[in-house]
Amino acid sequence: QVQLVESGGGLVLAGGSLRLSCAASGSIKSIISMGWYRQAPGNQRELVAGIGSDGSTKYADSVKGRFTISRDNAKNTVYLQMNSLKPEDTAVYYCKGCSMFREYWGQGTQVTVSS
Repeated sequence: QVQLVESGGGLVLAGGSLRLSCAASGSIKSIISMGWYRQAPGNQRELVAGIGSDGSTKYADSVKGRFTISRDNAKNTVYLQMNSLKPEDTAVYYCKGCSMFREYWGQGTQVTVSS
């Protein structure tokens, strides 16, 4: 089992920055990749950014150049640095971890960007 706990969400003005953290515990050696997803009211959950065990990254087109995903293996933590935030970035942000056989999700953290 793997437990994921997100933190760092909040209310920020458009143009501002936030850094989300996802702390992993449990059977973390089974985790192959990690990612951040978001879900706005009325919308489907969508991939924001992902990072593989080799450090490779991928981003949604809507956040490229503004968001950066990174991982600190010593702290078992994945980060999402979000810069130049826009009102359309408002959503609940979820951390996801994937092992070979299953997915794990955190409880989510609210990000609200005010204009």
